[in-house]
Amino acid sequence: MPSGTNKPTAKKHPLENQRVFQNTLTKWFEAEAKDYPWRNTTDPWAILVSEIMLQQTQVTTVLGKGHYTRFMALYPTPADMAEATEQEILKAWEGLGYYRRAKNLHAAAKAITRDHRGIFPRKYEEIRALPGIGQYTAGAVASFAYNESQPIVDANVARVFSRLFNLQDRIDTTAGNKQLWKWATELVSKQNPRAYNSALMELGQRQCSLKSPDCNTCPVNNFCHCIEPTTLPIKKSAIKVTRVDEFALFAQDSHGRLLLQQVQKGERREGMWMLPRREHAATLDLPLSLKTTYSITRYHVTLRIYSSHTQDINAAEHEAWHRMENIEDLPMPSPDRRALESILEE
Repeated sequence: MPSGTNKPTAKKHPLENQRVFQNTLTKWFEAEAKDYPWRNTTDPWAILVSEIMLQQTQVTTVLGKGHYTRFMALYPTPADMAEATEQEILKAWEGLGYYRRAKNLHAAAKAITRDHRGIFPRKYEEIRALPGIGQYTAGAVASFAYNESQPIVDANVARVFSRLFNLQDRIDTTAGNKQLWKWATELVSKQNPRAYNSALMELGQRQCSLKSPDCNTCPVNNFCHCIEPTTLPIKKSAIKVTRVDEFALFAQDSHGRLLLQQVQKGERREGMWMLPRREHAATLDLPLSLKTTYSITRYHVTLRIYSSHTQDINAAEHEAWHRMENIEDLPMPSPDRRALESILEE
């Protein structure tokens, strides 16, 4: 909703009219909800996978490119995932980014298999105790799978609450976060938390968007006390984008094998295989094969890839030669995969 546009004036307060607020929101959701596969199941494992995938990744990416469907076909139960190797998991997760999420999910699958005999835990406290599972994710699984009355606060819900209550404090502080969870706890439905929590998230995604909220058709605009919705929520100023240059090699030996570097423990993309990086000085005499760009978190990266003959290469530690027919089976960061495919096509 553009700044300056007339916004409906609140006539009610959510906390003073809880049941009406809950029923209004839930009724809207039941009529308007998007049809997602994780909403058509009460399987806690399937719901957990969707929640982990949707962290920092848009629904269109998770569904539109088939990531969720393929992943669930490979690992329909925690036991199936627990038996897989880390390399297999990283390969299955390829294209979604933030690969620590896949490792956390792998650890949770192992814990369920080891500590709960493969049966997904029923109690919120037990879900919360799984590796890599935070307060929001545990509450989401408990409410969506078991219809348990648990509060949730993700980015969408935080935006909705900050506007409903006209919160003029930063939400990315301890006090601001505590206030959001307090409201979530006070307002969560006892009758139908599954639909209510889903409705909150849907409202944030569709109506109460960050830059263009549709206040005039919002089902709960009678409860919303903010004046200028696009000014909320308040956060710390965005971190400035840092530009980075990376220099990599495209090198094949006389057998047609490709040199790749495995990312080491503690580094971003740990365990994955990528085109070997080099210092700029080591590439000055090599022909440029490809120049491309990509963004990751607060970095905008320019990646330059140089062709090199094997006699010019001193293979570094953690690098290995791979047969070309095996490359597809290796987990590889999306920028490297796209770059490699582009070079090979030429």
